[in-house]
Amino acid sequence: MFNRSFHILTTFLFSSFLLAWSPIEVDIWNPPFNKNQSHSKDKYIALEKAKKKWRICVSIPHLKDAYWLAVNYGLVEHAKSLGVSLNIYSAGGYDKLDQQRKQLQNCLTEKYDAVIIGAIQSDGLDDLIQSFHEKKIPVIDLINGISSPLISARTAADFFEMGKEAGKYTVNNFSQKKTLKIAWFPGPKGAGWAEAGDKGFRSAFKGKNFKILESAYGDTGLGVQTKMIHKAFQDHPDIDIIAGTAVSAEAGIQELRRRKLTSKVKIISYYFSPAVHRGIQKKAITVSPSDVPGHQARLSVDIAVKALEKLPFPKHLSASIQMIDFSNINKIDLSGSLAPEGFRGIFSVNN
Repeated sequence: MFNRSFHILTTFLFSSFLLAWSPIEVDIWNPPFNKNQSHSKDKYIALEKAKKKWRICVSIPHLKDAYWLAVNYGLVEHAKSLGVSLNIYSAGGYDKLDQQRKQLQNCLTEKYDAVIIGAIQSDGLDDLIQSFHEKKIPVIDLINGISSPLISARTAADFFEMGKEAGKYTVNNFSQKKTLKIAWFPGPKGAGWAEAGDKGFRSAFKGKNFKILESAYGDTGLGVQTKMIHKAFQDHPDIDIIAGTAVSAEAGIQELRRRKLTSKVKIISYYFSPAVHRGIQKKAITVSPSDVPGHQARLSVDIAVKALEKLPFPKHLSASIQMIDFSNINKIDLSGSLAPEGFRGIFSVNN
């Protein structure tokens, strides 16, 4: 009897959690896809159930870091909640554009109802998106940015603003008695989010007493980022600040320990992950904005279903950015930024 009651209770609590994120504060771009960062705050209310068991194909760059694991969790849980079928393809890395193209070609062949894409390159899938458009299959641009005008909607924070907010925090909180020297690692070359983040980060330092000594693009695997940071210190031993992706920040902690520079060099991440969460708690990382990737993923599934059911939806929206540092890390709700501890990637939801 106890086991049955416990099962009922936990099932209720779990199902309640799934839609606890809605309504959610969002930024809505008006007009959609504008490049002037013109957007306004609003509330978004998610669907409770889909009208039918729609088949949705999802393509993401990889599942090698906790950021995309949070995306995976958000996709899977909202698909379960809505009662739709989901198949998730992981290309294996930002150097695997050909693999992502093959996977999306499969999505096209297998006649899914809608497609959600975290693009490896902003302009690397335009011909395939054209094909989806011709077949009247909605395409939702998830997080990374797609240049094609034929997408149905975009659920993504502006990584220009993510970079800019990280840069502004640096300017406002670090001493400017001397020129502070920065090693900057924005992410993979050709990825729309990384190039936008680079522009935003650099914009915060115009006319300020900071100098970006080193800037290197690279895949967000820990090994790649570690090598780039190691090289940066070989070339510039007087670095004051390491700034970049969540994986750059994680790699930076290790490199500073190895060089015994933990108390001298600051680390800034321009997006959030469990490793960044732990780093901020331990004061090894100073700050990180979060684009709340789990909620971006939930929004993408919800928008795909609304598009299929001919319901109104904003064509360009984002869960609002959260700034996280030691002062608020134990107070702020992080359920949209991190997958639960122990969660492993899931590739299919059949309901």
